[in-house]
Amino acid sequence: MANREEQIHPLNLWYKQPASRWEEALPLGNGRLGGMVFGGVDKERFQLNEDTLWSGFPRDTNNYEALRYLKQAQELIAQKRFVEAEKLVEAKMLGTNTESYQPMGDLYIEQHFEQNKSRPKHYIRKLDIDAGIAATRFQSGETSYYRETFVSAVDQVLCTRYAADGDGLLELTASLQASLQYGIAHDGSAAIVLHGRCPSHVADNYMGDHPKAVQYEDNRGITFQIKLQVIAEGGEVSVSGDQQLTIRGARSATFLLSAAASFERFNRQPAKSGDELRKQNNRVLEGALSHSYEQLRERHIQDHRQLFRRVQIELGQTPNALLPTDERLEAYKRGEQDPQLEALYFQYGRYLLMASSRPGTQPANLQGIWNDRVQPPWNSDYTTNINTQMNYWPAELANLSECHEPLLRLIEELSESGARTAAIHYNSAGWVAHHNVDLWRTSTPTAGHPSWAFWPLGGVWLTQHLWEHYLYHPNEAFLREKAYPLMKGAALFCLDFLQENGNGLLMTSPSTSPENKFLTAHGETSSVAESSAMDITLIGELFEHCLTAASLLKLDEPFIERLEAAKRKLPPLQIAPNGLLQEWHEHFAEHEPGHRHVSHLYGLYPGTTINQEATPELVEAGRLSLESRIKNGGGHTGWSCAWLINLYARLRDSESSYRFIHTLLARSTHPNLFDDHPPFQIDGNFGGTAGIGEMLLQSHLNGIELLPALPAAWPSGYVKGLKARGGFVVDIEWADGKLTSGRIHSTHGRDCRLRSKSAITVHASDGTTIDASGPFATSKNGWYNILPSTKEGEKP
Repeated sequence: MANREEQIHPLNLWYKQPASRWEEALPLGNGRLGGMVFGGVDKERFQLNEDTLWSGFPRDTNNYEALRYLKQAQELIAQKRFVEAEKLVEAKMLGTNTESYQPMGDLYIEQHFEQNKSRPKHYIRKLDIDAGIAATRFQSGETSYYRETFVSAVDQVLCTRYAADGDGLLELTASLQASLQYGIAHDGSAAIVLHGRCPSHVADNYMGDHPKAVQYEDNRGITFQIKLQVIAEGGEVSVSGDQQLTIRGARSATFLLSAAASFERFNRQPAKSGDELRKQNNRVLEGALSHSYEQLRERHIQDHRQLFRRVQIELGQTPNALLPTDERLEAYKRGEQDPQLEALYFQYGRYLLMASSRPGTQPANLQGIWNDRVQPPWNSDYTTNINTQMNYWPAELANLSECHEPLLRLIEELSESGARTAAIHYNSAGWVAHHNVDLWRTSTPTAGHPSWAFWPLGGVWLTQHLWEHYLYHPNEAFLREKAYPLMKGAALFCLDFLQENGNGLLMTSPSTSPENKFLTAHGETSSVAESSAMDITLIGELFEHCLTAASLLKLDEPFIERLEAAKRKLPPLQIAPNGLLQEWHEHFAEHEPGHRHVSHLYGLYPGTTINQEATPELVEAGRLSLESRIKNGGGHTGWSCAWLINLYARLRDSESSYRFIHTLLARSTHPNLFDDHPPFQIDGNFGGTAGIGEMLLQSHLNGIELLPALPAAWPSGYVKGLKARGGFVVDIEWADGKLTSGRIHSTHGRDCRLRSKSAITVHASDGTTIDASGPFATSKNGWYNILPSTKEGEKP
């Protein structure tokens, strides 16, 4: 164990001091269990989460009176009485806020030193994202102390090991605490159990606390148990007062922690008994105890690296790589170049997605899986007007498709609750979701202001992830059985929600552009009108995806005809007199020219319909819109800045993309590299990772484009293992800003089309030259080598 602590690897975050606040602690997770490790010397803290611990319980949040006001709101909008329409929507058509993601508790381990011992020296704490292990090392007197912690997806435990090397031995006290209702009991001579209950309701923190901000009810809410067990090498283990574990005189101690919760399904009352939770934890711990510490560690690393090592990236070398991460980040803020920090940030985003979203778990929420507050910012929910989707932007491109599964399952569950909301709120077929979702799959509008609360296109945006997953993995069974039925359901809602106007166009009304507002002709502020650009782009792209899927599957001819007819009647996006892309169909003055959302540019990214090939005039309007937003202060939040990276990558503006990578790291990043909205939101991490990938590889226009937005700051480097639509894995190397070689692995045997700024030649693995001037056939699991083209007689 000693040798493991001596090396600082490029894929390490490391520090010379313990964390002094939560945003300095280091995150671990297996998708279900999360831990934040502080690295304290005398008292270590592991802040704990479990992905199904939320306030609330299944309940009906539909507003049964909303439908009676829908037609009236549409009429007011048609009469351009936008302010009145907004007031009506706010008063009569909204609902209740979502519930909150909860902290599970804290594990504290106190280490007791002899009074005459010198204070610890040579302190280092680190997170190895290549192994998924947090470690702390220090020396006290002549003894070196080592700690390692990981959260195993294989064995479903948090494991932390303490060891002493020298004449000193371990004197430890371990305890469990929680911010929720809880009690502690012992379970044998080497284990303690925390029994806890989540609130039946937590009020959001937008307006501050009120007398019943956090409410508990008997027999309501999710219950849970945490069991902590210790195995000591030498020494004695005892339980003190049923509350804590005490270890005396041990050479090493391994703590295993398991957690079980009573949540079963979003529409089912949590009903698991305390005995069931106890048995579940015992099964998990018995399984873990059948392995030695070294075996648990190796099983964890093997599982972790099977995902993490799919992608490698090198963007350049820097002396600052030798600095502790917090000092390195401060140097970066001062303007010192650090391409290795940018590469680390890319891989850290992949690490965080692996740690917060695994098959069978809940999706990554606003804070991934890490939250220490009973009233977290924005309830730490699923905000589906950008943030939840951004969490999963890197899932396919960065070769973590399995980590996409929890979101795809959420969409399926949301379609169930959303079908009732579509019928009750809109008298519509299909299913609908709005801008906030929680564990209970709330599909209704929240309370608040219509600018954010009334947005019935959340489900439509989510279906893009189904289509993207299919494009990266062209599996017909997935398309037929999962993706297409859900996409069709969202499209059926849109067909009913669209209303034909006097000019024969199908319009959405009331229509908002997430969280933004406009000024009416009378200078008044409103947020509801007809047909925001985002509404129309989302609906148009969903219809196109459904048409393509139905054609491939040879299904639903009458539905296809209906979709085609509706698609022809969708209003075109509008360019304002000042050359900017309009946010609504009607031209309005902007209320906040520097607004953080750029929803009207959805078609540029993550959508595809604004592109240089088909709509060059909209591309230019989008570019001018970005310039205007930024000039007026846009991109000021972490996630908003991350969106700009991706948008400029799609514009092939490499230097602007890179400028916002620098801004994201220098302005909106905590010492532990968590994104700072502010406060912490994880979407900026994921959006930043996606943006770096998008600069190096794009595949959204029926072809694979190599190095579409390579900045001058990365003159030489490589990336290996990125995924491209169509079923391809791509390696790229470059030097002096130019492609030097590449390799493509065809996972599905589909046709491939390559694009590059310089001429290229392609060879099959047997050396055969392939005509790559257009699409070329590939064989399943075949490899294809790419080289720059050379003049006749020259060697490459």
